[in-house]
Amino acid sequence: MSDRKYYSMRRGGLPEKPDLSMLCRLFYSMFDRLSKSGYFDEAFGYRDQSNDPVEGTLGPDIGAEMFRRLKKTDLYPIHRRYQFYSEDDLFDVIEFLYDCVSKHERGTTEHGMLYERFNADAGRQEFRLEINDLLRDYGDGYELSEEGEILSLGAEEMRPLLEQELPQYDPENVDSRVQSAVHRFRYHTASAEDKREAVSQLANVLEFLRPKLKGVLPSKDEGDLFNIANNFAIRHHNPAQKTQYDEGIWLDWIFYCYLNTIHVSVNLLKRAEENSQ
Repeated sequence: MSDRKYYSMRRGGLPEKPDLSMLCRLFYSMFDRLSKSGYFDEAFGYRDQSNDPVEGTLGPDIGAEMFRRLKKTDLYPIHRRYQFYSEDDLFDVIEFLYDCVSKHERGTTEHGMLYERFNADAGRQEFRLEINDLLRDYGDGYELSEEGEILSLGAEEMRPLLEQELPQYDPENVDSRVQSAVHRFRYHTASAEDKREAVSQLANVLEFLRPKLKGVLPSKDEGDLFNIANNFAIRHHNPAQKTQYDEGIWLDWIFYCYLNTIHVSVNLLKRAEENSQ
């Protein structure tokens, strides 16, 4: 992995994005390299320093264990199946491997004693770093989160907003609800209904903040925000609501609008609280 830019990229050329077939090849190359370095020994099994076989935590039938967890056949052995993975298959396997990865460390103590140990945190950190270098260039861009879920990076110009941490304000009514909405919106298979629900969650947060916003936002701006939510089939569904709009574009726009408004509002409210002390 390198950040070095080669000739055509230095001249402003647009890099070619990997399609699914290429992403599967890149994934397997990474998996094979990490596997040979012992990152899946704890889960898949290995030979110890006496060359005796040691069964991994997944047991003797890894394919069966993958089926038990993923409810899919024909995913294992990975070296034979990766070329036939669908996008969902590949993303499932990546999340599964994240649960299994650990760094296999071998060596001798200062007293000359042999040791073997596994470091799951170090393994996951390196696995995420490697796989995210591949995922960010695929399609509209994805990443494997620290929780082990593949999420959309969102529109490039909006990524800083998605990554921006909301100041702690109200854990139950604001913080956790915004976090849940962002997660739902970013999930890689998010449907229009998922996005609509994410927008609705943000609108509910704004509803909670509304009494406090009267001292922060002009009354017209405050009213317009809820006019959008209530009249465009986002909340309180009724026959008078507008439904003839391009959800693929509109839901993204209003989601970012609400999320940005919440960030601004919380920051202004916290500042007002600090000034009143």
